[in-house]
Amino acid sequence: MGNRADDEGTDVEIYRKPFTDTVHADTPTGAPEELLALLDRLGFERRSAVTAGPVYVWHEAPAHLTEDEKKQLATRAVPALITAGYEVFLPDYLFDPVVYQQAVHDIRTRQVRPQPPKPAPAAAATASPRRTP
Repeated sequence: MGNRADDEGTDVEIYRKPFTDTVHADTPTGAPEELLALLDRLGFERRSAVTAGPVYVWHEAPAHLTEDEKKQLATRAVPALITAGYEVFLPDYLFDPVVYQQAVHDIRTRQVRPQPPKPAPAAAATASPRRTP
């Protein structure tokens, strides 16, 4: 048993499983928990298979989603994964350029939030009172 991420040398391979409507997100065998947890947070469902050797872990788009919703989920995941430093492959048939641009915009907006104004410094407690001559 292997997976596409192992075969291709990427961190995440997102694709539609042949002859099904299941969208997979494969990670390499032994992928770090941070990557697996990120895929969980992005909306993919974690699956695993225990073997005599390694435990194989992969993610799938939830089965109840429509084909368009699965495509949107896959596309939205790409900028977040790249921003986190992962190498991702997404085939053209799952790529939605409008959704991708919106996801990039959302990430940029979160990273460039305006900081609230700093309060004016309070008067120093050690300052001596002003004397009037």
